[in-house]
Amino acid sequence: MNSESKLERFLFEQRENDQIHKSYEEELEFYEMVKNGDVKAIEQYTILYMTNDMSGFGVLSKDPLRNLVYHFIVLAAMLTRFCIEGGMSPETSYSLSDLYIQEADHCHNVKEIQTLHCKMVMDYTVRMQRLHTDKIFSKQIVKCNDFIGKSLHQHITIKELAVQIGMNESYLSKLFIKEMGVSVSEYIRQMKIEAASNMLKYSDYTCSEISQYLAFSSQSHFIKVYKEHTGLTPREYRNKYYRHNWS
Repeated sequence: MNSESKLERFLFEQRENDQIHKSYEEELEFYEMVKNGDVKAIEQYTILYMTNDMSGFGVLSKDPLRNLVYHFIVLAAMLTRFCIEGGMSPETSYSLSDLYIQEADHCHNVKEIQTLHCKMVMDYTVRMQRLHTDKIFSKQIVKCNDFIGKSLHQHITIKELAVQIGMNESYLSKLFIKEMGVSVSEYIRQMKIEAASNMLKYSDYTCSEISQYLAFSSQSHFIKVYKEHTGLTPREYRNKYYRHNWS
């Protein structure tokens, strides 16, 4: 049977079983709500979703759990692209998608994947809401933050940033503090600590490996800076939060 025949048969079976996909307009409206940070609308969506009203969802697998996992992966990909279009940094959006898909891999029943589905949708929506309510940054600072996000595994200096952005080093330093509220070096530390926390929580990398990957001068320096920012040592954080939401 060729692909055309298979498609016709599949469409016939869907009509017989009243399996009608959501319209393109409905899907677009949903993704626009997330993109616009419409938390109230998405709260209503999650309530409807958790009542098991699955009408409009295609059948990607006859196994209920696998079917939802496949839909989850498609959803993550679509949310990633719509949120990037709405202003979320590509690094944040893609990383968020990767983390949630990894979590989905550990779901053992329909209820777990449904709960994770709603959590991911709301997470993206809340982040987009913050983007829309936060102040607008200058193009130079946006480029600066994007470079920092992609270079956390390196030792980053204000001089290097100034070259990348094409600005005077002193002016960039003042502009960064004015718009971000912290110095460049402090912002870099904050981003590295956030990255380290995700690695401690979701990976098996040792403290030493994380320290080296994030270009800290030494493991002891990493531990010192980490505790200053979180109140916990890396080991304490891992013991408390390691894959906490995966069980």
